[in-house]
This record gives sequence, C-alpha cells and structure tokens, in this order.
Amino acid sequence: MLKADTFFDLSPFSHREIFSAAEYVWDGLKMLKSYMAQYRYHAVPDCAKKSELLHATLVFHDNVFLDARELTIEYGDATKGRLLVYRKNELLAGASVIMAGAVLVGEKISLGKGVKIEPGAFIASPAIIGDMTEIRQGAYLRGDCLIGSRCVVGHVTEVKHSIFLDDAKAGHFAYLGDSILGNEVNLGAGTKLANLRFTPGNVKIRTPTGPVDSGLRKLGAILADAVQTGCNSVTNPGTLLGKKSLLLPNTTAPSGLHEKNSIIK
Repeated sequence: MLKADTFFDLSPFSHREIFSAAEYVWDGLKMLKSYMAQYRYHAVPDCAKKSELLHATLVFHDNVFLDARELTIEYGDATKGRLLVYRKNELLAGASVIMAGAVLVGEKISLGKGVKIEPGAFIASPAIIGDMTEIRQGAYLRGDCLIGSRCVVGHVTEVKHSIFLDDAKAGHFAYLGDSILGNEVNLGAGTKLANLRFTPGNVKIRTPTGPVDSGLRKLGAILADAVQTGCNSVTNPGTLLGKKSLLLPNTTAPSGLHEKNSIIK
C-alpha cells in the first residue's frame, strides 16, 4: 500500500535504484543525499566553480562547453525536443543551453541532453537534471534536487531536497520541499507542498489501518503518477496522493494517504 511501485511506474526512470531498498515510498527521500553524494557528475562551467553569474550563454555538448556566439540556437520547447543548436549547418544533437544570467553554484551539477536553463535560474549543488528538461526563469533549486527527463521547474518555483520522475512539471510559482512528483504529474500555478509541521516530532502518515511514522521531521507530498493539482492548492506535510488523483484549485489537501483516483475539493 505504501511502497514505491504502488505510486510510480519506475521502469523508465534512470534513477530508480534510489527506491530499490525502500520499505516505504518516502524512503527514497532518505536515500537522496547519499545518492547525490556518490553520483558521477559531468563537467561544470567556471561560473559554477566560482559561484558567479553566467555572463554569456553557453552550450554544453559532448561534455564540452562552447561559446554560444559561434553557434545558432533555436529556443524551442526543450521538453518536446525543439531546443536546437547548430554549428554552421551541423546540428549538435543533444546539446544543452545555459542562458546568460543563470547562476550555478558548486561542481556537483549534472546536465542531461537537450536541457535548457533560462536567465535568472539559480541552481545549487548537488543537482541532477535529466534529458530535455527546462529550468525556467527565476527557478530556485536549493540543493539535493533530482530532476528526471522532460520535466519543468518553472518560473519562480522553489525546489528543495526533492525528486521529479519523468515528465513531471511544476510550471509556475510552486514550492516543493522534501517531496516526490511521479511521472506526468502537473502542478497548477501557485501549488505549495508544505513540508514542516507546526508541532514538534516526525511527520506521521494517516492510513486506513492507523498512522505510520515516516521517521522524517520534514516530509512534503508524494504525488503518484498522473496526479494533477489546481492553481493555488496546498498539501499539508505527509500528504500522499494516489495515481490519477485531482486536487482542485484553492483547496488544501489533508495529510495522509488518499487512494488513487481521489478528487479532493
């Protein structure tokens, strides 16, 4: 009932091993720091090593950073494979683009193929960003962020110690703390996944058979595959939404387990 494979199809996820020893779905978050620490990261630009603003757009291709002024870039939707980079008439397949004005901090930052990082994004190490993902203007990745393929971390969205499975999108004004988004989850604008109780103690998960202690002082929400939230919705700490559930706009989800296909209003 509370295992990872109840919430997610893990077969296409490149980092599924993070859940391999998990008794409960939230145990993936307990493994996150150690997984990020041992991960083999790619090269990073000098601005990341110095924690400085990137002053000129860079292209990352075949583990080498290239000056974008010598290239032609079509800034299409990265999640649909429409971010295209050319050197004269040659398409640089899988090239990623870090636009001027982004800030990367630390050397443990990994970029997949076809990633677009827009101006004003702030990415703190460690961070893993999967293929064809967009990190949009003003996004704030605070560290220990594991982002899958074709994901969106959107405008003024803050993410801390969280996991996005493939095709998960937090497009606008969202907050995710100590949370997991399943495949094809979509957060409406202004969704907040709260992660800290007002009262002391670990977050406990309410279930039909009684509460389960998560062992975590901070635990946000776990949204299973294909969950959608409406604009300005909120989840209390320790909220678990089953597959294809809906959290309607301007609604606060009670903490605890909500079965698949739930409609919370």
